[in-house]
Amino acid sequence: MKIQPQALLRVANVTVRFGGLTAIDDVSFDVQPGELLGLIGPNGAGKTTMLRAITGVVRATEGDVMLEGDSLNGMPIHKRIQKGLSLSQQLVKPFREISLLDNVALAAGMARTRSPLKALMHVSQDEEAAIGREMLERVGIAAHADQKPGIQPLGILKRLEMARALALKPKLLLLDEPLAGLNSKEANALATTIAEINRQGVTIILIEHNLGEVMRVCQRLVVLDNGRKIAQGEPRAVMNDPAVRSAYLGGDTIAEKAKQPNLAVVGGTHA
Repeated sequence: MKIQPQALLRVANVTVRFGGLTAIDDVSFDVQPGELLGLIGPNGAGKTTMLRAITGVVRATEGDVMLEGDSLNGMPIHKRIQKGLSLSQQLVKPFREISLLDNVALAAGMARTRSPLKALMHVSQDEEAAIGREMLERVGIAAHADQKPGIQPLGILKRLEMARALALKPKLLLLDEPLAGLNSKEANALATTIAEINRQGVTIILIEHNLGEVMRVCQRLVVLDNGRKIAQGEPRAVMNDPAVRSAYLGGDTIAEKAKQPNLAVVGGTHA
């Protein structure tokens, strides 16, 4: 009998309520080490709320979130980051008065500047700068290292946000709609970069509306609709599940719709 590895992340029966509104309703799924998992669903499905429950921005009303078997319940955001979570957000907000390299180096130095004592003891920034250059290289924008974010197009800023998240050396990287706002060529190139980072050993949860790219790069999908999990499994099989087709397109075949450029992005930018 094949022994399944321990899940890196386990979401167990998580429910999130805001007053009388149930945003997440008894959702469970696992993320295996080395996996690139797509977390998808139409507008209002609960994807971003689920991500916020994982990172600790919102508290789960019921259920548990576990990283490497340890419960994260009740743990503040910074402690979850220290345990190995890192988030690349949809809205990119770099420090615009310092270079791209310094933006990433600042993230790389977080472990040393976590306390005033560590900050005082650590005076050299050479290691952080080296990490910063490495991460900019990984996301394909090393040539822009000494430039400031204010002059960069959105495609570069999206990659900068990912480099900052990678600088934390996460066990699990959470990507919240990294392709939003990009044209088809930029989206294809960034999705390819995400897949390459995953092949390098980084476990990733990808929230994304661009179904064509999701199907191309993700190994497995979890689908939410109205706060409930309605499907999970291999991308093409999931996309052709009647419940998923109904949630997205009223019964049309998503796999075929995703091939059409004008319908590759489904559902806008709200989760």
